Amino acid sequence: MDLAYIPSPSTGVINLGPIPLRGYAFCIIIGVFVAVWYGNKRWVARGGTAGTVADIAVWAVPFGLVGGRLYHVITDYQLYFSEGENWVDAFKIWEGGLGIWGAIALGAVGAWIGCRRRGIPLPAYADAIAPGIAFAQAIGRWGNWFNQELYGKQTELPWAVRITEGANREAGLYHPTFLYESLWCIGVAVLVIWADRRFKLGHGRAFALYVAAYCAGRAWIEYMRVDEAHHILGLRLNVWTAIIVFVLAVVYMVISARIRPGREEIVEPKAAKDAVGEKAEKTEDAEDAGDEKDAAAEDAAPADDASDVSDGDVQHGADNGAGSAAKS
Repeated sequence: MDLAYIPSPSTGVINLGPIPLRGYAFCIIIGVFVAVWYGNKRWVARGGTAGTVADIAVWAVPFGLVGGRLYHVITDYQLYFSEGENWVDAFKIWEGGLGIWGAIALGAVGAWIGCRRRGIPLPAYADAIAPGIAFAQAIGRWGNWFNQELYGKQTELPWAVRITEGANREAGLYHPTFLYESLWCIGVAVLVIWADRRFKLGHGRAFALYVAAYCAGRAWIEYMRVDEAHHILGLRLNVWTAIIVFVLAVVYMVISARIRPGREEIVEPKAAKDAVGEKAEKTEDAEDAGDEKDAAAEDAAPADDASDVSDGDVQHGADNGAGSAAKS
């Protein structure tokens, strides 16, 4: 008898009248919100303008969703285009199936478009949002729990996830790989935040660290999964992808640190220009206040002179009066 395990929800959908609320979509939405919110805080701390991250996310998020879905459909095409399958299901994103590799790749294209429109360097923007993306992944992975998918091998560990009988799955206790990846992503976010504060990472190196750290965890977590996947030389396709992307991220960090050491001083030209304008305006106000003070002092000076003259005249008159009295 199993005394401890993680239960799976009986359904991934909650119906509020005619409106279905799907757990998978809900986790994705919350993750995007957290990424934008925290990315905005980091962007402002770097000298950017509040709201810029959200404006660019308007481009990055849709591109990322399309890229994530395309990667999943292309790498698991048999789920949609094999005999007996319905190709229309490829568009049912709420049923699960987003490849992080495609989401990051195409999402970066959308972010590049948004950054270009605002004259912002993409690497600086990527550094700002990197921990937020990791937090978003940590939240989004719980969408797999709602759908009872992407679990690992069978296990008797007390934190195993209980999977019920369903299409393409057998009831039993399995490794909760969604939980492993969620916790790993939180660790990645904390690592990037610490390293960025400690070493002042810039020019995309904070984002590259996020990518490398995530890939290191994704490789061993992916190896535990038992869902259907393509294999190359005995390894799952996503394991190879994680290895290749990890190497590319590390190489980028090394080369970038040599070519462009340090961190960008200005991440958003408009914000820097506004700051200079405000400083100049404050200086002008201070100068105007000084001029007014000097003018007031000058206006008060003649009155003092007149007082001095009056006092001198009075004293001179008194002396003359005293002399006349003595002669008499």
